[in-house]
Amino acid sequence: MIKLNRYIGRTVAGSIILVLLVIVGIDLLSALIDGLKDVRGNYTFWSVLQYVGLTAPGSFYDYLPFAALVGCLAGLGTLASSSELIVMRAAGVSTSKLVFAVIKPTLAITLLGLLVAEYVAPVSQQIAESQRAVALQKTSAIHSQHGMWHREGQQFMHFNAVQPNGVLFGVSIFRFDEERQLEENIFAERAYYTEGKWTLEAAKIVTLAPKGAQFEFIPQLPWETGLSPELLNILVLDPKDLSISGLWRYAQYLNKQGLNAGDYELAFWNKLLQPLTIMGMVLVAISFIFGPLRNVTMGFRVFVGVMVGIVFRTLQDILGPSSMVYGFDPIFASLLPICVCFLAGTYMLMKKA
Repeated sequence: MIKLNRYIGRTVAGSIILVLLVIVGIDLLSALIDGLKDVRGNYTFWSVLQYVGLTAPGSFYDYLPFAALVGCLAGLGTLASSSELIVMRAAGVSTSKLVFAVIKPTLAITLLGLLVAEYVAPVSQQIAESQRAVALQKTSAIHSQHGMWHREGQQFMHFNAVQPNGVLFGVSIFRFDEERQLEENIFAERAYYTEGKWTLEAAKIVTLAPKGAQFEFIPQLPWETGLSPELLNILVLDPKDLSISGLWRYAQYLNKQGLNAGDYELAFWNKLLQPLTIMGMVLVAISFIFGPLRNVTMGFRVFVGVMVGIVFRTLQDILGPSSMVYGFDPIFASLLPICVCFLAGTYMLMKKA
């Protein structure tokens, strides 16, 4: 049985990895072509190539559930087409043992994906976004097409670029009074973080007073803010590109600021529950092979896998925004598609048992 488990594991794992490489490769090629339209000045073709390469770890984890579904269909389909599954069943190997033999290599790939998503993808994604933003930033933060906004209390901030080492480029700060009237605007070419404090370099301050606007230039201006380099490393990325721990920390920070953290909570639950998503997809794939897709062609199996993956992703995309609109807990938006996969897979397996 050990040799049988290894044989099934190699077949399934190889199919999953092959499908993953194909999907990620197509995605990166598409991103490379799309990024060529931004080539200008310091942002060269080599910069686009670096950006695409650094975003590859994030794509690896994003497409893992889809690759697990199609890969299991392809790997088990190969065994079914050569009648090897029939021989295994005739030799007394139960369906539950076959399911366990398929799930073990998938768990190993899932664990690797989790490590990449937690420790590799966020760092490489931030480096990619930072390098791209620095290369594309313009002289004025207000007219920049790139960067990010953030609110803290009565002040709104905009950063052209955020580097992982606690350095900001193109910092604009807009401070408002209780009546939401603009009181002060600060623009600094650069900001750096040392010994627990922020400093704005070459700060230009415009203060609005009843008698008119007053301008002041300060070479080194201390800046009091609750933002730390760790939080800024989170702010620079989309929620889907953050680590699980980073999503949780930033969601708690937003809640303390009285801001809406729904997007980050939804992304947190989606990433945390992704191993269950992968297991649900694998269970559906196994049930298909032992059921309706036992005697069909490989092309049709791949087609069914693609369609199931599209339906699953569409359900996630519908339920996620719905949780924001109707106010129910984002965890339910993440759990419902997973429960549907487990119920459907279990039902079809029990029906064929």
